[in-house]
Amino acid sequence: MDIKIYYEDTDCGGVVYYANFLKYFERARTEYLADHGLSVAELQKQGTLFLVTHAELFYRSSAHYGETLEINTKVTPSRKTSLIFTHTIQEQQTHRVVVEGSATLVTVDSTGKVRRVPPLVLQALPNINSTD
Repeated sequence: MDIKIYYEDTDCGGVVYYANFLKYFERARTEYLADHGLSVAELQKQGTLFLVTHAELFYRSSAHYGETLEINTKVTPSRKTSLIFTHTIQEQQTHRVVVEGSATLVTVDSTGKVRRVPPLVLQALPNINSTD
């Protein structure tokens, strides 16, 4: 997934504001699921929601106004009730690593009760191994 950096994404020095990378991670997760045939909106209608329980970001270099960033996302092994998404963000032209990180998402029902990741989700995502 690509993200073009606009002025609104940056601080007064033209550097991407650090918290925006969490938004980029969220967009990348949604697109990753869509690329694998899963609609977050449809899952919500069916009673499955995702809540972030942990996020880590490692800033490797700055990104600037006018650059285009490429976000690579994958899902790593998870517990029965959660998915771990890992992200690498690189500047598109030079492939310079800008940010690396991950987010753990737990699945809950519409009342907020933790539930197992639905089989439909596990079947759609490559390389998911449910562990305890």
